[in-house]
Amino acid sequence: MRTSLPRAPDGAPPLNFHHLHYFWAVATDGNLTRTAERLRVSQSAVSAQIRQLEAQLGQALFLREGRRLTLTEAGRLTLEHAQRIFEAGGELLATLGGGRDALAPLRVGAVATLSRNFQESFVRPLLGREGARLRLVSGSLEELLRLLGDHHLDVVLSNRPVRREEGQRWRCRRMARQGVSIVGKPTARRGFRFPEDLEKFELILPGPNNELRTEFDALCERLEVRVRVMAEVDDMATLRLLARDAAALTLVPTIVVRDELKTGALAALCVVPGLFESFYAVTVDRQFPHPSLRPLLGRAEAEMLEMGPPAAR
Repeated sequence: MRTSLPRAPDGAPPLNFHHLHYFWAVATDGNLTRTAERLRVSQSAVSAQIRQLEAQLGQALFLREGRRLTLTEAGRLTLEHAQRIFEAGGELLATLGGGRDALAPLRVGAVATLSRNFQESFVRPLLGREGARLRLVSGSLEELLRLLGDHHLDVVLSNRPVRREEGQRWRCRRMARQGVSIVGKPTARRGFRFPEDLEKFELILPGPNNELRTEFDALCERLEVRVRVMAEVDDMATLRLLARDAAALTLVPTIVVRDELKTGALAALCVVPGLFESFYAVTVDRQFPHPSLRPLLGRAEAEMLEMGPPAAR
């Protein structure tokens, strides 16, 4: 069965990728002569291909200043698209050819407020493994799910579950679940009682939009405990720093301050009853998933949360 190529808007002919490849090569090399020599064609042939692309796009892609070529604004935009197109083409060949693991990175998206220690625990099996490549990006859950749905990510890490939506078949699995602790300087641990002693200290808490904060506030209300808030912090990395350096107690998932607990810089005063943080990995159904992903998703919860030996200082 013959399939016609997609047409550009207004019935324009489809983009000629041969022309685009010549443009991309020149823009990447920065020199028309060097590109012609590398591709073993004449300079006039390269120039003709670029002129045809410019004519089709209706935009000049280079400013010609003597022998020097400088990208125009339209040229820079075209180069960005060309880089994504040829990178995707390389990944496609590697995937269908069975060599993707050695060529394409595992692309992991992590919600910006997620514990950095959990992110490290998730990708740790890849670190230092010969041939393994990793790309780790952060953003909002909505942004990352959009990238996942568009096949720009292989997995998204989140501390919120994701429900299946019409048109998107998310697969959301809980990787780990951990109690939430009140932590502070080791001296504060002596004789600490929960919840009676909460009122004696200032607290550093997750921000008001965090589910842990909502549940903690509800718990304090049920227990009729009034807390003094020193700081409200959305980002877990910043929460970790303040827990370590400020003279206050902090409500935090234990994994966030894993290193500080190992070295004794902080102590867990108590585990808050009924309060938990869950960590999720979100994927989407694909015919050719990245081969490095399945082993990461199949790991035991204890391995994800293990304390391990004290970190070197």
